[in-house]
Amino acid sequence: MNRRERLRASIEGRAVDRPPVCFYEINGYDEKPDDPDPLNIYSHPSWKPALDLAREKTDRIVMRPMPWKNGVTDPVTALRRETREWIEGSLFLTETVEGAGHSFIRRARRDPDVNTWWVLDHYLKDADDLQTWLALMPPSGPPEGEPDEESIRRVERDLGDTGIVMLNVGDPLYWAAKLFDMATFTLVATLEPELFHAALEWRLQTLLPQVEAVARALPGRLWRIVGPEFASPPYLSPRLFREYVTCYDTPIVEAIQKHGGFARIHSHGRLCAILDDIAATGCTGLDPIEPPPQGDVELSWVRERYGRQMTLFGNLEASDLENLETPRFREKIAVALREGTVGEGRGVVLQPSACPYGRVLSDRALRNYEAMVEMVEGM
Repeated sequence: MNRRERLRASIEGRAVDRPPVCFYEINGYDEKPDDPDPLNIYSHPSWKPALDLAREKTDRIVMRPMPWKNGVTDPVTALRRETREWIEGSLFLTETVEGAGHSFIRRARRDPDVNTWWVLDHYLKDADDLQTWLALMPPSGPPEGEPDEESIRRVERDLGDTGIVMLNVGDPLYWAAKLFDMATFTLVATLEPELFHAALEWRLQTLLPQVEAVARALPGRLWRIVGPEFASPPYLSPRLFREYVTCYDTPIVEAIQKHGGFARIHSHGRLCAILDDIAATGCTGLDPIEPPPQGDVELSWVRERYGRQMTLFGNLEASDLENLETPRFREKIAVALREGTVGEGRGVVLQPSACPYGRVLSDRALRNYEAMVEMVEGM
């Protein structure tokens, strides 16, 4: 099988010659080593062997935001203005949304040697802010714009038989939770359920028509739905997970799968108490299924109970990829491959839970990436 065929068979629940192996965000396609942007960590020569390995050997899953043109996927974008400035070697982003006599500000910092944004201030500080925020939002209705099919088909042509595109969408909880810092989010979601449901309902009504349009225009693709982990234990109770995730993600999953697509739920951390509620959405994929102690379930347990419904992605912890000596990491790989393929089920895609985000990739991480490919190819 070529790499594209192997991935398609895995997500469709058909037999494969061996489990696919994917480096998650690292795909050898999106990273641009020659880009002189000071924020581009992949320009460091330590990354080149890993990028070459991802491009030449892995079953590539290239993530793309839900493609939309002549409009916006998040209505807040139309209300926001932003400024960027470099201060003492770091880039600071300030976003401002104003209306009804209020000014909401979000500030974030990006450092050249770390491939992530650190949020310093969030838009909302309490439940009253959320009430005002919702009053600023435009009424829900048919979205402006249309699916940008060509942007996805172009990537698929570039990948050829080496991989597939995965469409990425944040669910209503993702949109609402990120308006707050984590502590405030958990308080508002727990103590103000009526208000929080109003926020999720508004977001679903604006988001779902776009998901349906893209799923119709680009049928049969793999999708990743992010956001459920905000309601996973210990942040919120399983009851609130059902209310804030299962209720609102189910219609998104249905819209995707109605057109032959495959909806994969993304949720870090503890899964044991919420897996029935994830399965209740009807999704056909799950990641990253972190092993204990980061998670609280073994891969074999998940496969036994949910493997007939879902293709399972992951089970290698990113911190292990970076920190374990390669012989020990090989043991982790062996466990994931054994537990992910035992008995009946749709299959497993071996991948880490995330990727290193420092400018210099360590020799140890590179050797562990190499071990993932070697062990899968040796099956």
